[in-house]
Amino acid sequence: MPQLKPLGNRLLVKRSKVKTTKGGILLPDTAQEKPKEGTVLAVGPGKTNDAGEVEPMSVRTGDVVLFGAYSGTEVKGVSDDEELLILSEDEVLGIIG
Repeated sequence: MPQLKPLGNRLLVKRSKVKTTKGGILLPDTAQEKPKEGTVLAVGPGKTNDAGEVEPMSVRTGDVVLFGAYSGTEVKGVSDDEELLILSEDEVLGIIG
């Protein structure tokens, strides 16, 4: 997999796999809601404040994060078997666990 390093206050997240329904039914892709959680693969250095200082990120590599359904930008062509997103730290709603 090619290296992708997020810049600023952005992070690279691998979206969690889609789960089956409680009854064990697999839904077609068009009927499935995309998971709103994922594992952080890489983080940028942080946000630069008005004084020009870099504020470190709260989120760390390996954290499992929760984000909105339409948050981030999907990254295509980096990995064939994983759904990757670039998110701003502001789009992260919380850290799970």
